[in-house]
Order: sequence, then C-alpha cells, then structure tokens
Amino acid sequence: MNRNDQEFMVQKIRSEYTEKEHTQLDELKALDAKVKRPANVFAYVFGSISAIVMGSGMSLVMTEIGNSIGIQNPLVPGIIIGVIGMIMAIVNYPIYKGILSSRKKKYGEEILKLSEKLMQ
Repeated sequence: MNRNDQEFMVQKIRSEYTEKEHTQLDELKALDAKVKRPANVFAYVFGSISAIVMGSGMSLVMTEIGNSIGIQNPLVPGIIIGVIGMIMAIVNYPIYKGILSSRKKKYGEEILKLSEKLMQ
C-alpha cells in the first residue's frame, strides 16, 4: 500500500470518530424523512397484513386446513377472507398516497424555506 492510500484510509477512519457539524442539509434530510417515514411504515405493515389475510383465505380454499380446524365447507369462508385481503392490498396504495400528501402539506412550507436557503 503506497503512502497516498494509507493517508486516505487514515482520514476515512478518523472522520468516523470526529464529531460532525450539523448543517442545514442534515436538517432538510431529517425533515424529508419525517414526511416519508410514517407513510412508508404504514404501507409496509398494512401491506404485510393484507398479504397474510389473503394468503390465509387461499390456504383455506386450496388445502385441508379448514377441515382440520373444523370448518365443514372451507371454500366460501376462504374466498371471503381472500377477497378481504385483496381489497386491503388494493386500498393500501391510495391510503399511502393520502398519508404522504397530508404530511407534505404539513411540512412542505418548512422544507421549501430551508431548501431556498440552501440553494442561495
């Protein structure tokens, strides 16, 4: 390893241990995350739950699980549960967009002011 590579590695390691200055760009990134995080968390959680519900309905229809838990004809409840899961998955995106747009309205003015300062 030559001298320049060593100096680069030393600087890289050293920068990890030095306290970084808090800038307006960091504040802008934090505000952006504050806008997007709740919508993303909701979409992932609700989407996962809807997939589980839809999968449960499909399992009732396609396997013998319904008979083993005591449901005489698992076809109808399985279809109903599967359709409920599909509806949940379909409405997930519009709900996500609604949450995101309301958060953008709430924090948009503040983000625009801060970004104007940074652009100048």
